[in-house]
Amino acid sequence: MAAQTYDVIVIGAGPGGYVAAIRAAQLGLKTAVIERENLGGICLNWGCIPTKAMLRSSEVFHLMHRAKEFGLSADGIGYDLDAVVKRSRGVAKQLSSGVAHLLKKNKVTVIMGEATIPAKGKVSVKTDKGTEDLAAKNIILATGARARELPGLEADGDLVWTYRHALTAPRMPKKLLVIGSGAIGIEFASFFNTLGADTTVVEVMDRVLPVEDAEISGMAKKAFEKQGMKIMEKSMVKQLDRAKGKVTAHIEAGGKVQKMEFDTVISAVGIVGNTEGLGLEALGINVDRTHVVTDEFCRTGVEGLYAIGDIAGAPWLAHKASHEGVMVAELIAGKHAHPVKPENIAGCTYCHPQVASVGYSEAKAKELGYDIKVGRFPFVGNGKAIALGEPEGLVKTIFDAKTGELLGAHMIGAEVTELIQGYVVGRQLETTEEDLMNTVFPHPTLSEMMHESVLNAFDRTIHF
Repeated sequence: MAAQTYDVIVIGAGPGGYVAAIRAAQLGLKTAVIERENLGGICLNWGCIPTKAMLRSSEVFHLMHRAKEFGLSADGIGYDLDAVVKRSRGVAKQLSSGVAHLLKKNKVTVIMGEATIPAKGKVSVKTDKGTEDLAAKNIILATGARARELPGLEADGDLVWTYRHALTAPRMPKKLLVIGSGAIGIEFASFFNTLGADTTVVEVMDRVLPVEDAEISGMAKKAFEKQGMKIMEKSMVKQLDRAKGKVTAHIEAGGKVQKMEFDTVISAVGIVGNTEGLGLEALGINVDRTHVVTDEFCRTGVEGLYAIGDIAGAPWLAHKASHEGVMVAELIAGKHAHPVKPENIAGCTYCHPQVASVGYSEAKAKELGYDIKVGRFPFVGNGKAIALGEPEGLVKTIFDAKTGELLGAHMIGAEVTELIQGYVVGRQLETTEEDLMNTVFPHPTLSEMMHESVLNAFDRTIHF
């Protein structure tokens, strides 16, 4: 039987793959997408979206406890973890079926199964019904990544969890250890801590949220500790002794090992790319530490073969994957494509308080040799923040002193994951301090702090 032929075959239907497939189809290319598990990938089903649904539940729970501050009363406040999980799964399911609808609407062929690339331009898919052979001049790898497992700290779903177990938590942890304080670790720590778990976070680097600006990390740590979390930096979990209903963690810090007992451990120590079983080595594709090496246009060096999203390396963010998907589809269709610039991609962490950033941190800007001007504006100086009952936080902006270029923006506080986009647009449009200062921000809004932070960098603050 002759192989079914397409213009583009996308392997993986996460936020990179399904978006690439839709854009390719919109550009008139005959497109198929292959997915072995869930449409929408990890992001929609086991990552970004369901975690936000759970964090929203814990945020509302936290606010209910603060009712009195707002002149309200709420008695007998409690939660049902199963119901919280059920809502989160429902949100994920709704969005996953939305992706199925979008693919169908755009006439993308969806094949559920496991793909391999036996030769250039060929894809073989193992499905429930047997093996399907496909051919395409262009193949886009969008197979994503999975949780990294450290030897001895592997998840078992009972005492030691990955993000997947945590998203369908079989019980409420009483004493929780979270290994790793990147976005995933800190979001789960925030969720369970808010619901009452005694939470300890262990981070091997010298600060929590290590990719963020040091000042923001410091403020986040203070906020987490105020909420009752224990934060252990420059620390490492060496081993876990598992017994019935408890885990003894051997934690090394400053050359000394201490033993601590927990009933639940969540491991969030990074990710590894899903590069196995695809036949990449035989094709001569360069895989470095589980990630496919690409150029700025996501080309692998093998003609007609592209890699996007988590499999193509950092930053490991859904919005980066989607943008790369669109770029590659346009490149294949012969359009003028713009490469994705990592320093223009915002990072958002939905812990309480939220953290968001784009561009260079203060330390990075200095390291790159810029002469910088730094502006800050605290939430406590903003009317809307005080009215919301959220007076803790900071907006920080970093400018090139010579040109006025916005080099970076870093925020911590209520709704900063929504605010950051203002600075992202600013960087995309190559705005200067002059443009930002002359922009009129509506009042009363949290966004006014973004204006004041810029003014502060140039000693023109009004409200603080």
